Amino acid sequence: MSYKITLIPGDGIGPEVAGAAVHVLEATGIDFNFEEVIAGEQAMEEFGTPLPEETLDSIRKNKVALKGPVTTPVGTGFRSVNVGLRQALDLYTNLRPAKSFIGVPSRYSDIDLVVVRENTEGLYCGIESIDEARTRAESINLITRKASERIVRFAFEYARREGRKTVTAVHKANILKATGGLFLEVAREVAADYTDIEFNDRIVDNMAMQLVKDPHQFDVIVATNLFGDILSDLCAGLVGGLGLAPGANIGEASAVFEPVHGSAPKYAGQNKLNPAATILSAVLMLRHLGERKAADTVTTAVEQVLSEGKSVTYDLGGSASTSGMADAIIAKMDELK
Repeated sequence: MSYKITLIPGDGIGPEVAGAAVHVLEATGIDFNFEEVIAGEQAMEEFGTPLPEETLDSIRKNKVALKGPVTTPVGTGFRSVNVGLRQALDLYTNLRPAKSFIGVPSRYSDIDLVVVRENTEGLYCGIESIDEARTRAESINLITRKASERIVRFAFEYARREGRKTVTAVHKANILKATGGLFLEVAREVAADYTDIEFNDRIVDNMAMQLVKDPHQFDVIVATNLFGDILSDLCAGLVGGLGLAPGANIGEASAVFEPVHGSAPKYAGQNKLNPAATILSAVLMLRHLGERKAADTVTTAVEQVLSEGKSVTYDLGGSASTSGMADAIIAKMDELK
């Protein structure tokens, strides 16, 4: 089987960590043909837009993309490329696993959580305004029955497919009675179709506290866009940080796989940052393609490299380069074959 994959290297450290992931993917023995396109700062310079139409067309054609992190200006500047991709391609699910790794210092062990985040509406839909004097700004929190139903149903289908036992819906229905109330109402309705999966719900502030106190009580977490974004970073912190946090953006027609962390422009070109999140995002891509055996091999190799702690980057206590850590993972893969 041969796969044509859109490759978006990204900004800052993006080309380095994306390159490491490509190197690992090619070492699986699967035939990948990568079509490289650009987004972010480089695209802004060349095309006057951070998300050129040819980049979107490539993903629409190939249906699967691997993407490095891109820079998003804070407060001003161009709009988030990630938000633009999700909305343009209707990538309504953001899947963010958080799993403990032996050898990685963290406050907990044996954590295995998955955050399923709605990706297309909520406060992230970008319906905002500010007055000319910049004294009053407003954002609309758009929640629809259609988007709520499909994200909650995705969470239950994922739980069933992956042998998970519980789905927890996160909301703020006690205060946001219309928007949060609608999401919770729909979640309860969908849960009734999945009697084999336990369902519960949590108010978002209580959920944050409960995750810190006892994360092991949760399994699959489904949330609206903003809450899912915040809680998935919290979950990454429970297992050692964003350097180990993979992500997938999945729609009906296409999917984009990327690390949760940012582009870290001050480290660009230094070949020193941790590629694990991008490599684990590539693992999610392999599973999406049905290449589960290869996905398991890469996962085991990553686990072994992290456990040994020898060929890891400085944030994990080692001195390996980005490419050096990827090479160590590939060496482990060769041993596993």
